[in-house]
Amino acid sequence: MRRALRNIGRLLRIAWTLGRWDALFLLSDYGLVPAVTFLAGMAPRKRGLGSPGRRLAGAFQALGPSFIKFGQALSTRPDLVGEEIAAELSALQDRLPPFDAKAARAIVESEFGVPLDSLFREFTDEPVAAASIAQVHFAVTAAGEPVAVKILRPGVERALERDLELFYWLAEIAERALPSWRRLRPVEVIRTFAQSVMVEMDLRFEAAAASELRQNFAEDEGFLVPAVDWRRTSRRVLTLERVEGIPIDERDALVAAGHDPHAVLGKAAGAFFNQIFRDGFFHADLHPGNLLVDAEGNVVAVDFGIMGRLDAQTRRYLAEMLLGFLIGDYERVAEVHFEAGYVPRRTSKAAFVQALRSIGEPILGRPLNEISIAQLLGQLFQITEAFEMETQPQLLLLQKTMLMAEGLTRRLTPDQNMWVFTRPLIERWARENLGVQARVRDAAEELLEAAGRLPRLAARAERAFDGLEAGVSLSPDTLEAMSGRRRGGSALPLLLAVIAALLAGLLAVQLL
Repeated sequence: MRRALRNIGRLLRIAWTLGRWDALFLLSDYGLVPAVTFLAGMAPRKRGLGSPGRRLAGAFQALGPSFIKFGQALSTRPDLVGEEIAAELSALQDRLPPFDAKAARAIVESEFGVPLDSLFREFTDEPVAAASIAQVHFAVTAAGEPVAVKILRPGVERALERDLELFYWLAEIAERALPSWRRLRPVEVIRTFAQSVMVEMDLRFEAAAASELRQNFAEDEGFLVPAVDWRRTSRRVLTLERVEGIPIDERDALVAAGHDPHAVLGKAAGAFFNQIFRDGFFHADLHPGNLLVDAEGNVVAVDFGIMGRLDAQTRRYLAEMLLGFLIGDYERVAEVHFEAGYVPRRTSKAAFVQALRSIGEPILGRPLNEISIAQLLGQLFQITEAFEMETQPQLLLLQKTMLMAEGLTRRLTPDQNMWVFTRPLIERWARENLGVQARVRDAAEELLEAAGRLPRLAARAERAFDGLEAGVSLSPDTLEAMSGRRRGGSALPLLLAVIAALLAGLLAVQLL
C-alpha cells in the first residue's frame, strides 16, 4: 500500500506535466490510472506544441533525465506508441543545463582521493557538452595529453532509481489490466531499459565498451575509437583521449574542409556493417554529435553509453531476412522467422508470406538509394500482433539504430544511402557464413569443442562411478548402465574414435 501511495503521488505530478504538454494520451489511450488522468486533464495547456510525438518529447524533456532516457527507449518501440510517435521520440536529445564546475571538480577529487591538480594540468570549468546523465569537460593530463572527462550528474542515480520504481509499477498494472499487452511484455521492457540505464550509471562499463569497440577496429582503416585513460576512470568519471572533428551530418562543413561526402559515407557504412555482422557489438546512439569526421577523413565515434549486442545465431537470421527481402524471396523470410522462433509454428505460413510481401514490395520496389531498412523493420514490427510475434528487444534496438544511421547518411549524401555500400558486404558475409562450408565449419568447431570436454567429463564420470561403487550397493546391471561400461572395457575409446572419424570427414568436405 505504501508503494502504491508513493507512486500515485509521483504519478500525479508527472501526469500534470503531461497534461500541460497535452500528452496525456500516453496514459489515457491505454486506460491506465483513469482517475489520475482525469485530474491531470485539468492542467492548463501550453500553446503551439505541434504533433503528438513532439508534445510527448517536450513533456519528457521537462520531466528530466529518467524520462528523456525513457523517451529514447520508447523510440525503439513503434509497436507500443506507433510509428509516427516513435520517429518523433527518436529525435529526443538529452541536452540539459550544465551543473556547477565546482561540483564537477569535487566529484573527480572524491572519486580518486587526490587533488584535481595531481590528475590534470588543465581542466576547463565550462563543459563542452551537458546531457541528462553526465557532462563533459576538456582537460590536459600531467603528462600533457589532451583528454575529455565525462562526469556523472550529482544525484542522478537516486533520481533514476525513484523513477524506475514508478515505471515498474505502471508496467505491472498494464500487464494485469491489458491482456493484449502481455505479448509486448511491458515489465520486460522496463527491465531491459533499467539494465541499460544502470550500465550508464557506472562509467567503467562505458569505458569497457569503448575499449572493446576500439579493439574490434584495431586493424580497420577509416574508423577510429578514442583510447580509454584507465588511470583516470572510475564509476563516476570517464577519461578518454580527446578527439576533434566535424559532425558527420554537416555536409557543407565537410566539403569546405576538403572531404568527399561519398567517401565518408562508405567508411561509416562499412563500419556499421562490421559492428553488426562481423562483431555483433554496435554503437546504438548514432545521433550527429556522436560521429565525427577528423582532419584525415576518418570517421570517429564517441559516447559509448548505449551499445547493442547480437549473438551469432541472431546475426545469421538477420542476414537471411535482409537478403530475402532484398531479392524478394518472402517465403524464405517467413521460414527464417519460424526457424528463429519469432513466430509460433501454428501461424499460417501463406498468410505470413502475404503480410511480408505487403510491407516489402512498396519499400523495396524503389531505387536502392531510397530503400530504408529501418522503415522495413519498423513495419515488420507493426504486423507482429496479428501473428502473435513476441517482442525481440535486440532487434528493436537495432531498428532504432538503423533509423538514426539512415537519417545521418541521407543528410550527408542525399543521392545515396548506406545500403548502396552495405548490400554487397551483406551478400559476401552471407556467402561466407550461411553456405554449406560455413555450416560444416560450425559443426566441426562444435564437435572439436565437445571433444575437448570429453576427457574432463570422462574423469568426472569415473570419479562418480568409483564413489558409487564404494558407498552405494547397486546391482551390476545398474552400475553398467550408469557408467557406460560394457563387457570388454570402457566405451570411451570407441566414442572418441567415432568423433575423430566425423571430424575428419567434415574437415575433408570443407577442404573440398
